[in-house]
Amino acid sequence: MATNAEIAGRFEEFADLLEADDVEYKPRAYRRAAENIQAHPVPIADRIGRGDEEVLEEIDGVGNAISSKIVEYVDTGTIAELEELRAELPIDIADITRIEGVGPKTAGKLYRELGIETLDDLEEAAEASEIQEIKGFGPKTEENIRENLEFAREVGQRHLLGEGRPLADDVLAFLSGLESVERCEVAGSIRRWRETIGDVDVLVGTNAGEDVIEAFTAWDSVDSEIESGPEKASVRVGEIRVDLRVVVPEEFGSALQYFTGSKDHNVTLRNYAIDRGMKLNEYGAFDVRDVADHEAGQRVGDRVAGETEEGMYESLGLPWIPPELREDRGEIAAAEADALPDLITREDIRGDLHTHTEWSDGNTPIKSMVEAAADMGYEFYGVADHAEGPGIVGGMGLSDTEILEQVEQIREVAAAADIEVLAGIEANVDATGEIGLTEEVIDALDVIVASPHSALDQDAETATERLVTAVENPAVDVLGHPSGRMLNERSGLEFDATALGRAAAEHDTALEINANPRRLDLWGSAVQAALEEGAPISINTDAHQPSTLEYMRWGVHTARRGWAEPADVINTWELEELREFLH
Repeated sequence: MATNAEIAGRFEEFADLLEADDVEYKPRAYRRAAENIQAHPVPIADRIGRGDEEVLEEIDGVGNAISSKIVEYVDTGTIAELEELRAELPIDIADITRIEGVGPKTAGKLYRELGIETLDDLEEAAEASEIQEIKGFGPKTEENIRENLEFAREVGQRHLLGEGRPLADDVLAFLSGLESVERCEVAGSIRRWRETIGDVDVLVGTNAGEDVIEAFTAWDSVDSEIESGPEKASVRVGEIRVDLRVVVPEEFGSALQYFTGSKDHNVTLRNYAIDRGMKLNEYGAFDVRDVADHEAGQRVGDRVAGETEEGMYESLGLPWIPPELREDRGEIAAAEADALPDLITREDIRGDLHTHTEWSDGNTPIKSMVEAAADMGYEFYGVADHAEGPGIVGGMGLSDTEILEQVEQIREVAAAADIEVLAGIEANVDATGEIGLTEEVIDALDVIVASPHSALDQDAETATERLVTAVENPAVDVLGHPSGRMLNERSGLEFDATALGRAAAEHDTALEINANPRRLDLWGSAVQAALEEGAPISINTDAHQPSTLEYMRWGVHTARRGWAEPADVINTWELEELREFLH
């Protein structure tokens, strides 16, 4: 059965191919639908399969035409109109548009001019210097393509956490319903909430492993079986591989610890165990001080833990380490010193400071966005539509006059709202770090988010200077998505997170974790480096419609990967304290 992410992916492909075919307007509608399908909180295909097509009426941007295509895909696994487009434009559009600077329109032109369908075709054309001969391209474009081919191939093998985690939740829901399953958990990089994942790893504790394997491979969401045996099986659901491993319940905790990783964390933990006369593996924790040959088998020595993950760490005298921290960045030493952070949770979040409305590239009125935020229990909510400037596609940014007009409307909505509504803007950080707002506009606003949208190929030194300049600006409250990256699409700016964190701390400017699962920018290690310098952090969804306010979960877990505690994140502060912080 198709997942929401899989359905959304079909409409993303639709939009890309239509744009490659120079179709106007419709691609944007399909992208909006895809984003809302992805964010929808319930499995759409499951509801449709039970005859409840009314679920489609709950999704913003999904009208009759798109609804019929969704139903067609759920029922048949294909969409006839999409198949026709694929035949007309046989381009590996997802792969080719992972090249930084190559969007769907460019991919379409490359196909029409040179017949380029794949990354291999693109590489051959670049090596033959054919691309620079196309009108509007040139040697620089060709060199950029050549330099980014490796990146495109590498990321093409990974999936977004925002695609993998919902699928993992579906797998857990199915397996947990089996009578013979005693325990069931996701493992691997998904459990650590890494921003991209290779596959979905799931672990089951049971005394009826073969029965669980049989039920899993027969699950109606499975598109194909890759392999299966008495203890493990691999299947493909949509485009994502799902690996299941079954273990006896008394070894579930040790297996969960082992298969959660990371590899570096496990190596350091095993060495820590060896120094204390212990042996640690997927089968348990064993006291081997009286064993002559520690390598005589996997289960040698006296077994002291294995049933629970907590017991595995306790056997070494350590507290349980949250999965998000298991990247070998000092967490074992911190656990030994009883100095693990009290990590932030979703319940700590009081509001969202970076969101969009129909005034720029969102598609929802201010009042509706505010009501949605209030329904989530937020105490404050910030509107931060785009200011005009470089990198804002399609002229969607607001002029000074429009910003001031919007502020008036925000004040009107705020007067009748149940929560505090902040008038903000997302200004553009230009190539030198300037934000291009007038004093009149600055004085009218409550919060200014400044984000880079262009010149994302600068070297690390230049990029660091640029971002530091932005956070040093007394008008800037939050540096939005600092790298400008789009996961699996463009790498964005490289910069010194320590230097940026130091500057942010000195100038009381928050660094954003953009919670959009396509960004997750900042990322865990950068957050940790910034926090070590005392920088404040802000987690924002960059939501463009009510459903994407739910992106906050991705941002919170990214903050946890960076060792963030509630007090580190300005979205957890009391409104009075937040007001004092905002410039």
